[in-house]
Amino acid sequence: MICERYDVAVIPFPFAEIPVLKRRPAVVLSGLTFNTANNSTLVAMITSTKQTSWPSDVPLQDLKSAGLSVACLVRWRLTTVPNDLIARKLGKLGGLDRLSREREFANMIG
Repeated sequence: MICERYDVAVIPFPFAEIPVLKRRPAVVLSGLTFNTANNSTLVAMITSTKQTSWPSDVPLQDLKSAGLSVACLVRWRLTTVPNDLIARKLGKLGGLDRLSREREFANMIG
């Protein structure tokens, strides 16, 4: 499945600390041109965890647009997944969530 930047999709997300893949929502960071040309998509993890936090976590405000039903945040655990592993699209980040994510991403690489 080919996604566009800001799409929220379900993917099997790898974890460094355990040798399994868990399906979870992720936000697409890469654009359509990259995703199509490389047959892969760069994503950041979306989590609902309250057990841990990273200083760079970005809480999502518009859950309905993102297709999420519980409070979640973008965590900057990044991965590139083959497009054929993307299970389905849930939604798309709302405008304010896009802005917050872009701001934190710029701080991270800045």
